[in-house]
Amino acid sequence: MLTYPNIDPVLLSLGPVSVHWYGAMYLVGFVVGWWLGRVRAGRANSGWQVEQVDDLLFYIALGVVFGGRLGYTLFYGFDDFLRDPLSLLRIWQGGMSFHGGLIGVLVAMWLFGRRHGKGFFQSTDFIAPLIPVGLGAGRIGNFINGELWGAPGSVPWAMQVSCERFVALCTDKLQLPPGTLVTPPLHPNQLYEALLEGLVMFIVLWLFSAQPRPARAVSGLFLVCYGVFRFSIEFVRMPDVQLGYIAFGWLTMGQLLTLPMLLAGGVLIWLAYRKRTLSD
Repeated sequence: MLTYPNIDPVLLSLGPVSVHWYGAMYLVGFVVGWWLGRVRAGRANSGWQVEQVDDLLFYIALGVVFGGRLGYTLFYGFDDFLRDPLSLLRIWQGGMSFHGGLIGVLVAMWLFGRRHGKGFFQSTDFIAPLIPVGLGAGRIGNFINGELWGAPGSVPWAMQVSCERFVALCTDKLQLPPGTLVTPPLHPNQLYEALLEGLVMFIVLWLFSAQPRPARAVSGLFLVCYGVFRFSIEFVRMPDVQLGYIAFGWLTMGQLLTLPMLLAGGVLIWLAYRKRTLSD
């Protein structure tokens, strides 16, 4: 059993300006993704110019931030938004939805393609191996923020968390008695997701896309990998207290939103290898 280190969520304070770890992790994801995109564009017969990656990053950033925040508000925190509309702007406090961010990025890729003459799946196949870097960095930001904890568990790496700092976790989610100092050992769900949705998925997609693949294949594999990892990890992740379980006493909102991704990914892979049209 381990103890959560209670990392200060503020990375750096400069007078009235505070730089939060959560925002810094997103910046790391964008910068590393931009660099990897330039590496992909520099490959022979990539069909991409290195300079296009700079513009591509701008579209992705807009899609992630606006889509992720709006998605979280609609899927997980609409009641909070109605009570406090300005909460939509407090991104540094956490609260970004992957599924909302994905929709935002898909819209951004459509707009990018119209401007640069790129097919929709040509763009999504190109960025799919880059996204896990941002996912992994974002989950590390969740860990530093002390949010999205897993359920109580007995694994050696389960962590006890301070109830003094994370009051809502103890009182709302775990419903511990008043005066409890620490939680029971919890699965570090954020690190599970950083490992699987970040590192493992990056390796799989980077290696898979290193060779020419049929159009839609890389995008489809991304959806399937994320869907499998996210659906599985949700079994040891506590549901959002305002939603609870959606159905069957175990289905979470994250799993419900992931099911269409699994279906869409399978269809894209089937179409890719049925038509066998190589991505540019």
